[in-house]
Formats: sequence, structure tokens, C-alpha cells
Amino acid sequence: MKTKIVFGAAVAAFVSAAALPVAITSAFALDYQPAKIAQLQGLDKITARISTFEVPVGQAVKFGTLSIRVDACYRTPPEERPESASFLEITDLRDSVDNNVAQNADSSTGGDVDGVDDELFSGWMFASSPGLSALEHPVYDVWVKECLNSGDAPPSDGSEQGQAAPAE
Repeated sequence: MKTKIVFGAAVAAFVSAAALPVAITSAFALDYQPAKIAQLQGLDKITARISTFEVPVGQAVKFGTLSIRVDACYRTPPEERPESASFLEITDLRDSVDNNVAQNADSSTGGDVDGVDDELFSGWMFASSPGLSALEHPVYDVWVKECLNSGDAPPSDGSEQGQAAPAE
């Protein structure tokens, strides 16, 4: 009789443990909602300037020699843990500019240079974990700050980032 009770308790514990990951996953799952604007930040490593810019979903912006296109942007509602995620496609336009210069130089020799842009990054970036999937570029860093809707006003302190404080 004791064997049946112990065996029954072991089976119940096993079934409970098997259902536990589903319960934990659903308890901590975030409810993402679409947003219309992605607020991005970019660092120019040469000048050490940080630029903040807003890109509507479906459009692209130029940052240095990079073209950054935002295909999707999602954020959690205010009552949940803050998180924003955006799908970005980042290409380097410098290669096409260099290729055009080379093509003009090679036009007398009949050389054919392909003017295809170099795709550097295509994927999801998360605001809370910028290093999780990051752009790897020797001159620029780009990361998602947050996703906004058209009525949201980002906090502004009136100063541009990357600028030195005025001397007194």
C-alpha cells in the first residue's frame, strides 16, 4: 500500500514539474503592442557624439554612412515591465559610394564594379539588452532606445547629447 502512495506522489510530482515550464513561461510572457515610431540612438566612435533620432515604422533614416530601416517596433504596456523591441535593417552606404568612385576611375579601362550596398545587420534589437543582438561596425554603434506612438512625447532636458558642458 505504501508503494502505491509513494508511486502516486512521484507521478503527481513529475506531472506538476512537466507543467511548470508552461506556467512559468506564460506568467512571465510580455504583452507586446505595436508602436508607430522607433526612437534610436547612434554613437559615432570617431567624434564620440551620440545622436538620438526617431524613425517611423516602414521608413529609413541615414546616420553617417549607414542607412537604418525600421520594419517593426513593439513595446509593452505601461503596467508591465518596460521593454521595446524593433526589427532593423542596417546597410552601409559607404561601400556603394566607394564603388561609384572606383567605377568612375575604371570607366576608361572598362572595369565593372558592382554598386551593391553592404547589409550589416538585419534582425531584432531590444532596448533592455542592446548587446544581445548588436550592430558590429568599426565606426558606428546603433541601438533601440524605445518605441513610441505618435502622441507620446519623449522626455527632453533641452540639451543635446554628446556636447560638452559650457565652461563657467
